[in-house]
Amino acid sequence: MEEFAALIDALVYTRSRNEKLRLIADYLKATPDPDRGWALAALTEGLNFPAVKSSTIRTMLMERIDPVLWTLSRDFVGDTAETASLLWPAPDAAPSPPSVSEAVDALTVMTRRSVYSELPALLDRLDASGRYALLKLATGAMRVGVSTRLAKTAFAQAFAVSVEDVEEYWHGLTPPFAELFAWGAEGAPPPDTANLPTFRPFMLAHPLEETVVDLSEYVAEWKWDGIRVQLVHAGGETRLYSRSGDDISATFPEMLGALDFPAVLDGELLVRGSTQGGEAGGAASFNALQQRLGRKTVSKAMLRDYPAFVRLYDVLIVDGEDLRAMPWSERRARLEQLMERLPAGHFDLSAVVDAEHFDHLAEIRGGARDEAIEGLMLKRRDSPYIAGRRTGLWYKWKRDPLLVDCVLMYAQRGSGKRSSFYSDYTFGCWDGDPDAGAELLPVGKAYSGFTDEELKKLDRHVRTHTVNRFGPVRETDRSLVFEVAFDSIHESKRHKSGLAMRFPRIHRIRWDKPPHEADRIESLRALVKD
Repeated sequence: MEEFAALIDALVYTRSRNEKLRLIADYLKATPDPDRGWALAALTEGLNFPAVKSSTIRTMLMERIDPVLWTLSRDFVGDTAETASLLWPAPDAAPSPPSVSEAVDALTVMTRRSVYSELPALLDRLDASGRYALLKLATGAMRVGVSTRLAKTAFAQAFAVSVEDVEEYWHGLTPPFAELFAWGAEGAPPPDTANLPTFRPFMLAHPLEETVVDLSEYVAEWKWDGIRVQLVHAGGETRLYSRSGDDISATFPEMLGALDFPAVLDGELLVRGSTQGGEAGGAASFNALQQRLGRKTVSKAMLRDYPAFVRLYDVLIVDGEDLRAMPWSERRARLEQLMERLPAGHFDLSAVVDAEHFDHLAEIRGGARDEAIEGLMLKRRDSPYIAGRRTGLWYKWKRDPLLVDCVLMYAQRGSGKRSSFYSDYTFGCWDGDPDAGAELLPVGKAYSGFTDEELKKLDRHVRTHTVNRFGPVRETDRSLVFEVAFDSIHESKRHKSGLAMRFPRIHRIRWDKPPHEADRIESLRALVKD
């Protein structure tokens, strides 16, 4: 555990991506199995210990120290694990740290009742940095500036293997990844995932920005507003995966029987309707799809009212043949042939957008918002299917964002490097004329779109304009206006305003604009396309 604690400590205080890669790679090379496998799982949020929650830690600390001291300290530090590790009463005996594997074994068997005696026993064996690492591992909230992709890249760097291969094998394996380390570190044969319905990493696109492409070399498709999915059939089983590799099969059971032959298909999960692209587009808004997302069980009424289907973009594997090295044009031809084998009620084919030249395509893109479509995808006709983003192969050309002026209402501290700053902002618009006493209603929350220097100014504004506090949340005097960019807005029963923004971010801080000039709810409601 000391080595793992040292790794976590170093990652927290390291900004450099290359240095983070080196730190993780060195740890993986120097640490024996299975400790390194459990550590890799922790860094990629692959561990879950149901008995240990943040509330559990708070309860244990408030039983051991003054509750007011805990509350004030937690508010100042901004992180439960860090606060607890520093305030935990030092044991009488010298630390005798467990290994990572020992800690994982102990955490795995803890229950909601036994955790209050067994977790303190572990914490008493560690110093402050060890306690911090253990609590981060136990709660699953590492927040040390390491993404899953970066951790996989560090593995590849440590053992001189391809990160694409790591991605390929990853989803068919479980912690502590014995087969993966045997392959990478010891030269054993690669893990056999051929007959498992495992996730393959998606090919992704770069924003087009100022690039102009030749349409003789690129093909255009609509970028539909659903969620990117992968449907996999292997070994007699079918699985549906999200873009992040999460298995969402239980949420969309109607799709599992729709693919009954060995294949890996790439597409957009949508709900039947006419919001996107009208009757010809055949897809409802993202808001309709959202009614089904995240559900563990799906009722017959939900299946009837929000029927899902996949609009296919690409085919990776079919009948045991890997097509990913083929150019897009050949994969497209194979996909068109494949449509005859797929039920029309559950699948259709993403259409190619015809344009005479790039300027003509720009004109077509200009109508994307009216059609409630996200924008366009531009794919090089000779591009193979390569995991991740490769420059020059695929571009996304999204419609321009919507802009609205909102008033800052509440602020909350961020996490990780932002734990000392009020960086999460809730903002609202006026429900009528503010000069006539109209109410300000929340319409969104954002924590991006500003520089580090702007963050410091915003933090200072929040601290000096606080009028009320609700635990970690500060209410401001509603004197600052944000120009907020967002992709779309939908009706929502979960919010007092009746509206919910999609992908809101701070576009500009309007220090110069008086709050009564911010936009009104009626202006946002006019933008709803449902």
